[in-house]
Amino acid sequence: MNLKEAEIGETYTIRGVQTGDEEFEAFLFRLGCFSGEPITVVSRLKNGCVVAIRDGRYNIDNGVAEAITIEK
Repeated sequence: MNLKEAEIGETYTIRGVQTGDEEFEAFLFRLGCFSGEPITVVSRLKNGCVVAIRDGRYNIDNGVAEAITIEK
């Protein structure tokens, strides 16, 4: 499943990130968005969602959310 399909308030484990852009994937890695890390969808927005990764909260657009695969 991908991050766009995640339920609000549930914590998932990131399985992988496949954006097709190495530079952007490196940016997400620096934020803590990489395989094995827990991620929680805090809220949904019209064009994306707010997620909690480590000690931060980030707005992720739907395109990026679809590129982040997760598991429960």
